[in-house]
Amino acid sequence: MSGELAAPFLAASALLVGAGVPKIGDPMPLVRALRSAGLPARRTLVRGLAVAEVSLGLWAVARPGALNAALVCAAYLLFTGFVGLALRRGGVLGSCGCFGKADTPPTRVHLVVTAAIAALAGAVVITPERAAWATGLSAAVVGTLALAALLTFLAWQALAVLPTVTPAAVRSTGDVLNSRAR
Repeated sequence: MSGELAAPFLAASALLVGAGVPKIGDPMPLVRALRSAGLPARRTLVRGLAVAEVSLGLWAVARPGALNAALVCAAYLLFTGFVGLALRRGGVLGSCGCFGKADTPPTRVHLVVTAAIAALAGAVVITPERAAWATGLSAAVVGTLALAALLTFLAWQALAVLPTVTPAAVRSTGDVLNSRAR
């Protein structure tokens, strides 16, 4: 993988791990999200997919290459397709369970971020290379890891936090807080 793609690909792969782990523990938010978009879903299937998501993310971090980059690309294309379907159908009012957030419905930002990550992983398929960050602790490797951590954090913010600070989300949270105070 070329050096300029190393940090974003590492971030995309880490994001798979961070999004998959909560779904292993509690698959029901994704089950409900899939059903609300008109897709069939069962807990065992969702939990199995979450295990695959985490495994793929860990593999891509540890030993990046063309094959796992293609699978990361395919995963993010599926996520993008699901978010697009959910937005088009007006379903999925709650979270898919990624990142353990209870109330982060899909947004257009989510659609753009997952599509961009799919494109990035597709570029890695074309220019694979061994893990630039696994060759020792040079300044370039430390910089790559730091940039990857920052990109992972920013993507998480866009996917899991931004939807909770929209005016509608703030109003609904305020309504819940006000009703509890009564």
